[in-house]
Amino acid sequence: MADEDDGRHEIATRRDSVVIIGGGFAGLHAAKALKRVDVDVYLIDRRNFHLFQPLLYQVATAGLGAEDIAAPLRMVLRGHDNVKTVLGEVEDIDRDRRIVFFDTGKLRYDYLIVAAGMETSYYGNDDWEKLAPGLKTLDDALECRRRILKMFERAEWTDDPELTRGLLTFVVVGAGPTGVEMAGAISEIAHRVMVREFRNIDASKARVILADAEQRVLSAYHEETSERALKDLEEMDVEVRLDQMVQKITAEGVQIGDDFIPAHTVIWAAGVKASPVAEALDTKLDRMGRAIVEPELTLPQDDRVYVIGDLAHFEEDGQVLPGLAPVANQQGKHAARNIRLRLIGEKPRPFKYKDKGQMATLGRASAVAEIWGYRFAGMFAWVLWLFVHLMYLVGFRNRVVVLLNWAYAYIGMRRSGRLILGGPEIPQEEAIPDRALIDVETPIEKVGLIEESEPASGTGGE
Repeated sequence: MADEDDGRHEIATRRDSVVIIGGGFAGLHAAKALKRVDVDVYLIDRRNFHLFQPLLYQVATAGLGAEDIAAPLRMVLRGHDNVKTVLGEVEDIDRDRRIVFFDTGKLRYDYLIVAAGMETSYYGNDDWEKLAPGLKTLDDALECRRRILKMFERAEWTDDPELTRGLLTFVVVGAGPTGVEMAGAISEIAHRVMVREFRNIDASKARVILADAEQRVLSAYHEETSERALKDLEEMDVEVRLDQMVQKITAEGVQIGDDFIPAHTVIWAAGVKASPVAEALDTKLDRMGRAIVEPELTLPQDDRVYVIGDLAHFEEDGQVLPGLAPVANQQGKHAARNIRLRLIGEKPRPFKYKDKGQMATLGRASAVAEIWGYRFAGMFAWVLWLFVHLMYLVGFRNRVVVLLNWAYAYIGMRRSGRLILGGPEIPQEEAIPDRALIDVETPIEKVGLIEESEPASGTGGE
């Protein structure tokens, strides 16, 4: 427990204060819902931007740029005079004294809303993190993009056919919405977008594998929807391996069930765990580390602390609500509403989720959706997916830019964000022997890594 007199700067408040931890969907909607309430609102986040996580895979596969799915918190909240943003990382929470400690200061609160979200979980295999990045942050997405694109470049200048196959094998672990969307996007960029851009390799020969220990893709969806998604993925040349657990990940490849698959790119979309902030609440947590909350979204025996979004274990009709954007948005607004009721002396009300359905895109003009008991697939579901995601994006500029990029990608079969940026060496590159690099004096036609091609002309490049 942090010491109250530890020398940290304390932010003074003039009236009742509401401290919100996390600027994701839940935290941001809570802050916006408190706009006209007579309180001081402090929104703490370790990033200075709100991130639209459902489209992270599009950044990872070069469909969108990082700035297209993120918006600075100060810009989003500039019209909310009672809201102040704080750039900092929460380190501890003292519920007895009602103080939040973060790396550069501390804040007293009258009401606390915790919406810190989830992190990638490797189920105890933390050494896999460097070999298989997750997809929860912008840094993750940019790292995935760098690895995917760089492996195509390394394969272009490799004269070892066996090594080339490993470089052009991409494994996505986890067949939930993120994994399904990621696998479909990698297949699309390899088999359709970049197919004519290399001279020594045939990008369409790239192998995309989606693996999961579950028996179905999109296991949280209806069985009929799951079967349609599997069919569409297979038609996109995604190799789906179900009911097979990943045993080991190394720089040379992945052990899936009884098979070892040489692969230099592995994307982890298989599990999440609660933010460490949940532990600082000193309350009962579920097996994923989420705080178990009351019907009003408060902690047991502490009605001044609300936990919302992915970090909340909230049961409705015997089921825990999933970590979806609509759940987070509604809980953020409801927590703010209950605080308003408390301030005027009224009793807070229990939360009731209005189910708006779920959807996932598989590729160009292909998606599945479940809305109000109806199931859709194909082109209609894809257009519906586009519309819903555009509406949830924060900021008019983001919506316009994303719409234009999607139109550009759909009509021209191109990806606008294919830049390899920064980062240290990829661990898997250590497994690439120097002897595999093509001698610059070797005639390209002698490499023999493509089955059919036109005579090479120049170095490629635009």
